[in-house]
Amino acid sequence: MSMFCNQCEQAANGTGCNISGVCGKKPDVAALQDHLLYGLKSLALYADKLGRDAEIDRFTIEALFATVTNVDFDPEDIAKLIQKCYQLKEKAKAASGAAISGPVADWKPAADLATMVAQGEQHGINTQHVNEDIRSTIEILMYGLKGMSAYMDHAMILGKSDDDVMAFTQKALAATTDANLGLMDFVSLCMECGKQNLTTMGLLDTLHNETYGAPTPTPVNLGTKAGKGILVTGHDLKMLEELLKQTEGKGINIYTHGEMLPAHGYPGLKKYPHLVANFGGAWQDQAREFPNFPGAIIFNTNCIQRPADSYKDRLYTWGLVQWPDVKHIEGWDFSEVINKALECPSLPENPGQEILTGFGHKAVLGVADKVIAAVKAGQIKHFFLVGGCDGAKSGRNYYTEFAEKAPQDTVIMTLACGKYRFNKLEFGDIGGIPRLLDIGQCNDAYSAIQIAVALAGAFECGVNDLPLSLILSWYEQKAVVILLTLLSLGIKNIRLGPSLPAFITPNVLNFLVENFNIMPITTAEEDLKAILG
Repeated sequence: MSMFCNQCEQAANGTGCNISGVCGKKPDVAALQDHLLYGLKSLALYADKLGRDAEIDRFTIEALFATVTNVDFDPEDIAKLIQKCYQLKEKAKAASGAAISGPVADWKPAADLATMVAQGEQHGINTQHVNEDIRSTIEILMYGLKGMSAYMDHAMILGKSDDDVMAFTQKALAATTDANLGLMDFVSLCMECGKQNLTTMGLLDTLHNETYGAPTPTPVNLGTKAGKGILVTGHDLKMLEELLKQTEGKGINIYTHGEMLPAHGYPGLKKYPHLVANFGGAWQDQAREFPNFPGAIIFNTNCIQRPADSYKDRLYTWGLVQWPDVKHIEGWDFSEVINKALECPSLPENPGQEILTGFGHKAVLGVADKVIAAVKAGQIKHFFLVGGCDGAKSGRNYYTEFAEKAPQDTVIMTLACGKYRFNKLEFGDIGGIPRLLDIGQCNDAYSAIQIAVALAGAFECGVNDLPLSLILSWYEQKAVVILLTLLSLGIKNIRLGPSLPAFITPNVLNFLVENFNIMPITTAEEDLKAILG
């Protein structure tokens, strides 16, 4: 059985994984995910006619998120999603009364797993369009929808959605089946996806701030505290909150990992004294770091890798992330994880370095007068946004070197797990303003945008006229939709790395270069010289 997947930055040979995924995805899982996406398009043909249906909209978001890199590796679970997709398609078909014909509209999955896999093999990436440039743009749109679904899933967990975003999601999925649409039609849909993602990230930002308070600059210890421990990795704050509630008074310390680090900046989460530290770094280091954490470990979103036997028995998944033979927690009862933590050895008392997080847009704009004064006084010459996804493939040391070599009169904003390349370094401050500002998770690109817009307003210029440069790293589909958001806002001169997406054809790349001057990273020295002169 073969496969083809090129949706992440680590695609084999820079073109695509065709034997087994670099992420650990096997051909049967790849085929089932392709099958699920085909089913979602079938569902969307009717859902787009039906209008808002809470069950269908919620399922669509969860199913899209399940196909994001490093989320669901369990073929049995994906098969269940495919069957549920068909049931909802039939529901939407009956409720809408729409008469639609064709192979996508008539889709029906087999009842058994093996045949479902075989069906999925007929619906891979390369079947989406005969024209490679249109296919490339459809891929960009699909990956944008996947990334946006991740952020909407977090918002839905906190109880809110957005009808316009959901309407667009169904419209866009249905559009990918329309043979009458051309290249510029899909370019327009990609730009609209970016705009809808800004709405989604704004919704999530509001929900996080309303639920947990606006993040404030907070020191986070990187060591360990004596006692039992649970390590939480992923992105979802609600799951962390529920775990903190259920572990109060039980003698268990809670540690964050990866993109959970910014949780320490929220007043509603850091009020729990047993949220003690951040353990380890970015997602790709889990195989090296998790064996050294003796407690229970739980994933609440994507970024899982094949677990080693040394920690698999104390590893749990929650939400949409799953791995075969790893215990999965349904719902909000974490007693099994808590009991496992109590059985495990304690961590030692070993205080570590402290780093700062919590520089959301409200915190930064709260001292905007100082920032603006420092710029006008010539103390701050330039701002860099250096962040995005981290990853295992070589070439990402560039971001460390760039941050290290940025002049002392510049400020570095960062977000997502790419910050682990340099967030333990000492950058000092400029007149009391830290030179390194950790804005938060990948979805907190919204905060970075708000900061940039506010600065542009203060200096009465456009964002592209600011002394601001975006140096981004990407790995998976959430990074794709953030890039679409930036492009939809007309932001230009973005440097992207460590490599350009394999799914972008030369013609599509030329379009991006001509219209947005997007460019690949080169070396830290060359790029700094080009930016600063």
